[in-house]
Amino acid sequence: MPNILDDVFTEPEVSPDTLANLGPLRRLAGVWQSDQGVDINPKAEGPERRVFREHIRMDPIDGQTNGPQLLYGLRYHIHINTPEEAITFHDQDWLWEPATGVIMQTIAIPRGQVVLAGGTATPDDDHISVEARRYPLRDLLDHLPRRGVSHRLLPHRHHLQR
Repeated sequence: MPNILDDVFTEPEVSPDTLANLGPLRRLAGVWQSDQGVDINPKAEGPERRVFREHIRMDPIDGQTNGPQLLYGLRYHIHINTPEEAITFHDQDWLWEPATGVIMQTIAIPRGQVVLAGGTATPDDDHISVEARRYPLRDLLDHLPRRGVSHRLLPHRHHLQR
């Protein structure tokens, strides 16, 4: 991991052509569908096996800066349903940092589950692999492969009022 940069404030120039800057993620852009998903759900009487369909749409998002860090990514929406009922969906992002080859996947499932997985890839890789491990929340940022940018985990509170 590189040393902490002397200048953590200067942001790089962002290209408006996200698709050209997606590196190993560019081949994922578009619409995908599969009828081969299998869910094994634990039940008191034994595991329940259900087949499901996934319909995924992956759209390029604008380049994202974080000080000197520059990320290009895909936002995707996945709709999962079974032949007998509609089940859930979740939104996810794939992010790639060209300067370091760091690749990240963020997953937020509307059942209170959140995942941040990381790995590395080159622009022409045909195989992408990311991993998420269980860490204490304060250690999460230190375990992801990231540029040596100074960062802190800060508390977050969000209030909505009608």
